[in-house]
Amino acid sequence: MNEKITKRDEDFALWYTDIIKAADLIDYSSVKGSMIIRPYGYAIWENMVSVLDKMFKDTGHVNVQMPMFIPESLFNIEKEHVEGFAPEVALVTHGGSEKLEEPYIVRPTSEVLFCEHYKKIINSYRDLPLLYNQWCTIVRWEKTTRPFLRSREILWQEGHTMHSSEKEAREETLRMLKIYETFQKEYLATPVLTGLKTNKEKFAGAEETYTIEAMMYDGIALQNGTSHYFGQGFSKAFDIKFLNKENKQEYPYQTSWGVTTRMIGGLIMVHSDDLGLVLPPKIAPIKLVIIPIGDSKEVLDLANDLKVKLDEKNITNYIDNTDKSPGFKFAEAEVKGYPLRIEIGPRDLKEDCVTIVRRDTLEKIKVKKEDIIPEVEKLLISVQDNLYNSALKRRDEMIYEAYTLEEFENLVNKPGFILTSWCGEETCEENVREKYNLKSRCIPLNDKESNKPCTICKREGKYKLYYGKQY
Repeated sequence: MNEKITKRDEDFALWYTDIIKAADLIDYSSVKGSMIIRPYGYAIWENMVSVLDKMFKDTGHVNVQMPMFIPESLFNIEKEHVEGFAPEVALVTHGGSEKLEEPYIVRPTSEVLFCEHYKKIINSYRDLPLLYNQWCTIVRWEKTTRPFLRSREILWQEGHTMHSSEKEAREETLRMLKIYETFQKEYLATPVLTGLKTNKEKFAGAEETYTIEAMMYDGIALQNGTSHYFGQGFSKAFDIKFLNKENKQEYPYQTSWGVTTRMIGGLIMVHSDDLGLVLPPKIAPIKLVIIPIGDSKEVLDLANDLKVKLDEKNITNYIDNTDKSPGFKFAEAEVKGYPLRIEIGPRDLKEDCVTIVRRDTLEKIKVKKEDIIPEVEKLLISVQDNLYNSALKRRDEMIYEAYTLEEFENLVNKPGFILTSWCGEETCEENVREKYNLKSRCIPLNDKESNKPCTICKREGKYKLYYGKQY
C-alpha cells in the first residue's frame, strides 16, 4: 500500500483525493472549484478528446467555436432553460471600471448561442441537418465542488444539431448516446446503464434527456454523459424557421449532447486501488514504462532497443533512467497507473528474458526477449478486457430489484442501484428522494415498460426505473 494514499475501503472520498494528488493529475487554484489540470491529467483528457472527436467527425459532425459570453437578454429567451440554470450562472457586470449596460453571462452551456447563429444561417431544408460540436470551457457556480466531479470551470464538449424532421432529430439523439456508450465501454472499460431521464431529472428546456449512468466502486452513480432531444422548443423561442420541401415555413428540430472531464473522475473511481491510479490501456497516455535495474551497458542497450520497437508499434512508453531506487520506480509506476511495466535487471539478462508486470492484477510474467513485443500487445488487450469485465461483474452484483415497498426499504442502505416499478407520477419519485435520499437514475432504454404495480404507491406501474445515490 502507498502510504500517501488512504485505503479505499476506509474513506472513499479521501482515497479519491489522495489518488488525484499522488498521481499528479491536478493542483488546486486560488478560486474554489477551479482546478489546475497538470500535464498527466491533461494528457488523459487529450486522449479522450482525440478518440471522441474522431467518432464525431466519422458521423458527419464538424467543430465550431462559440463566444464565452451571453447577453442576459439572449439567455432569458427560453424561460424553462433560464429557470434551470439561474442558480448556477456567473455574471460579468463590469468591463474594467465601467458598469456594463447589460450584464453578460459566462456560458454554462451554449444552446442560446447556437440558436442565435442558426437563426441567421438556416433558411431552407437544404441547409439541414446542421451537425455542430464545440470543445470549450463552461462555468457553473457549483456550491459543493470536487476535482473532476463537480467543478465551477469545466472542460467539455457540447454538440448542437438542427434537423428538418422529428424522426431525424430523435435518431441523432440516440446515435450520440450510443457513441458515448461505446466510448465508455471500449475505451474507458466502464460499463454504463443507458436510459431516459424522468421529467423531473431531464435537462432544462429538453423534451427528453437520455443518459449514460456509471456505477463507481462504492456503488454510487456518476452521470457520465447526456443526450437531449429538444423538439422545436428552442426553434420556436428563437423564431428559427426553414422552408420545407412542400414550400412551407417550419420550425427545425434540435438536439444537444455532451460529456466533460468528470469522465476522468469516473475512471479513477471505477478502476483505481490502494496503490494508485489504474488506467485502461486504450486511454492511458503512457501504456508502458521500462525500468532498467542497474546501469550496465547490456541492460541499457536492451531498454533502448525495446523502446525503439515499442515506438514502431505506436505503444506509448518511456524509459525511467532516473537515479531513484528500483523500488521507488516500481511504486511510482503503480501510482501513475501505467498498464504495464518492464523490469530489466542483470538476473533477467542471464535468463535471456525480462519481467513484465500488469498494473491491474500486479501479476509478474517472465518473457523471453524475442517474445516481448507480441506479449506486450497481448497483455494490453488482456488488461483492457479484464478492467471492463471486473467493473461489469462488480456493478452487476450491486444492482438489485425491488417490486414491493418492503423489498425496497430493505435495500435502500445497500450501495448500488435498485430497479423498481414506477407509476410515472413525480410524487412517488420525490417521495423516494426525500424519505430515502435516493434519486432516480434512468428508465432503461430497451426494457422500459413495467407490468408490476408501482413499488412505492402500488398503483399501476408504467415504467421500470433505477434509483441510486449520485455524485
